[in-house]
Amino acid sequence: MKHIYDVIIIGASQAGIAMSQQLKQKGFENHMMIDAQKRIGESWRSRYKSLILFTPKSYSALPGLKMKGDPDSYPTKDEMADYLETYVSYFNLPYKLDTAVSKVEKENNHFNIFIANETLRAKKVVVATGAFHRPSIPPLIRGRITVPQVHSSLYTESKDLNAGSVLVVGGGNSGAQIAVELSTHREVILAISHKPKFLPLQLFGKSIFHWLEKLQLLYAGTNTLRGRTFQRKNDPIFGKELKNAIKNKMVQIKPRVTEVVRKQVFFSDGSILEVDQIIWATGFISSYEMIHIDGAIDKSGKPLHNRGISPIDGLYYIGLPWQHNRGSALVCGVGKDAMYLIDKLNLNR
Repeated sequence: MKHIYDVIIIGASQAGIAMSQQLKQKGFENHMMIDAQKRIGESWRSRYKSLILFTPKSYSALPGLKMKGDPDSYPTKDEMADYLETYVSYFNLPYKLDTAVSKVEKENNHFNIFIANETLRAKKVVVATGAFHRPSIPPLIRGRITVPQVHSSLYTESKDLNAGSVLVVGGGNSGAQIAVELSTHREVILAISHKPKFLPLQLFGKSIFHWLEKLQLLYAGTNTLRGRTFQRKNDPIFGKELKNAIKNKMVQIKPRVTEVVRKQVFFSDGSILEVDQIIWATGFISSYEMIHIDGAIDKSGKPLHNRGISPIDGLYYIGLPWQHNRGSALVCGVGKDAMYLIDKLNLNR
């Protein structure tokens, strides 16, 4: 008879790893993480070279193992990748890499997980791919495009770009970091759809995340007034680098992009600029097309769940933005969500 896992975790980045560690700690050895990447931490390693997390090391660790180095320092993307690899080794967590999932179905009391040339079976499935899947580029392009363009997920460093001006589209922290990096040696325009709100990385000698936690904002649930209020606000840009670059006229701010025609970019204020290349720091589109289970996904393609618990018996999620609170999609929050879910999996029944 074909082996049936107690739990298969789809995704072996921080969310899946946090879930696996909780299963291991509770003695549930019959589980497996599976991931399409070829190495633990690869999703971090493949990001742009200058990426530094805005959460200090003390807020960038999973339960049971601290990051090496000064807890108040900020980890690079490679330090984050190495930490995850070390974490998996330290807790001897089970995983299968280079394994893409094409389909998940439910059959009676178990799930079928379809991978290349094989079908895995499990009593429970935890989808730990988060909400960040396909790069999102707004449908703003018209006619023949002559301006080179790249999504921020494929950008690595400045030398890979052509000479000339760069338009960075997107007002998140990745767009801000890339814009500041490029502004030291070329013309940079940053297009954002709302007025940026800046938060310092430190306040009164402590990380801003220390204060967000003290104010009960970082882990305020979506069912609380604090959490709902926080959720309605645009994410802030952490640090003062972009603010200074704007003040010193190293980065020019433009409003929302409405259209791109050849090398011309049209903005919501009616202005037009000609640029030499575009970096789309516009985030990602969540994709759960692999889940072929009626009632699991809503009409917009998003998973139906209550704090990570699907209405489909035995199906769970972890690592979603605002799964329960602001920290749910951050490394510091997935451990807390894993601790909550481990008691909801009902593995002893």
